[in-house]
Amino acid sequence: MTSGTPKSSRSAHDLLQPVAGTQSTLGELFFIPIVAVVLALLLSALIMLATSVEPANIVKSFVALAYGSVGSLAAVSETLTSSIPLVMSGLGIGLAFRAGLFNIGAEGQIVIGGLAAVIVSFAITGLPFYLHLPLVLTVGMIAGALYAGLAGFLRAATGAHEVISTIMLNLIAFRMLDYVLRQPFIQKEGRSDPISKAVLETAELPRLLTFIDPNLRVHAGLMIMLVSVALIYWLLFRSKLGFAFRVSGENPDAAKYAGIRAGLTIVLAMAIAGGLAGLAGATQVTGVLGRASPGFSAGIGFDAIAVALLGRSHPVGILLAGLLFGALEAGGRQMQVDAGVSIDLIGIVQALIIVFVAAPLLVKQILPFGFSAASKKSVSDDQS
Repeated sequence: MTSGTPKSSRSAHDLLQPVAGTQSTLGELFFIPIVAVVLALLLSALIMLATSVEPANIVKSFVALAYGSVGSLAAVSETLTSSIPLVMSGLGIGLAFRAGLFNIGAEGQIVIGGLAAVIVSFAITGLPFYLHLPLVLTVGMIAGALYAGLAGFLRAATGAHEVISTIMLNLIAFRMLDYVLRQPFIQKEGRSDPISKAVLETAELPRLLTFIDPNLRVHAGLMIMLVSVALIYWLLFRSKLGFAFRVSGENPDAAKYAGIRAGLTIVLAMAIAGGLAGLAGATQVTGVLGRASPGFSAGIGFDAIAVALLGRSHPVGILLAGLLFGALEAGGRQMQVDAGVSIDLIGIVQALIIVFVAAPLLVKQILPFGFSAASKKSVSDDQS
């Protein structure tokens, strides 16, 4: 052993190694997120105990969490409604991860896409629903793509790191939203606060379950989300462009020798990622909010980073992770009402999940028997 690093320091360093770029068995890819969720819930229970929450209330809070997310048709509707923008923006972040890029700017891209969609939704009148709604969604997607593509261009042309540029673009988007919402053409008549005019009925995403209950909010963005998952899966694993993204992310040198144009790949990956985030913003304002206001993005773009990490940057994994986070959000509201537990606990649960997912060797140290069994099964399946 040539290194002078103490053994204990090396162990801690190994535990915190990132997931990206490591080889994992198929069993581990499914097992780590499941274990991460279970451990996060157990630790959150310990945190509640440490903050003087009664054990009975802890059980009651977890029951309320489950009931508020999947315990009724209304709960499922809220879970799906919360999941739609998370999954779509998470798909964009996951795609950028696959291309070796770290897109922190989904929040700003949601803002720009949603704002553009709102403006088109009330500025253009006289169009039928089947033309107006697709136009609004397309404009939102293009706006998000152009905004993220700017960060990709800066990376390709000048070497400016996309983490820095997308953070700055987030701040620009927030201030641009505040400014635009106060313009007379945009601001709702008779209001002094920054809020836009309402989305016209011809540009609204229809709700899917109003024939059962008019209060059920799940909308046709659910179909857009599922189509997006399928398209991104095809793009990543069945197309030449997706192969270029994956090779560039896993081995830039190999991509260079294969003749893949790094600059173009970066710009395209960021543009597609931004387009998905912009589409998420457009579906949020046309399907849920009905207008734009300061903070309408509600941190969705930042939560989507966690969704992409939990989903291991795989479209199907991101779909499942988005549904989980949507369930946590919907169930968290019920937990607050029924058990009197702070909604901040949901943020703690989400953070703990990401800690365990981001440090898989830590999970393996905690439950080594589960991973050895998963690895043996994977090897057996490969041999058969």
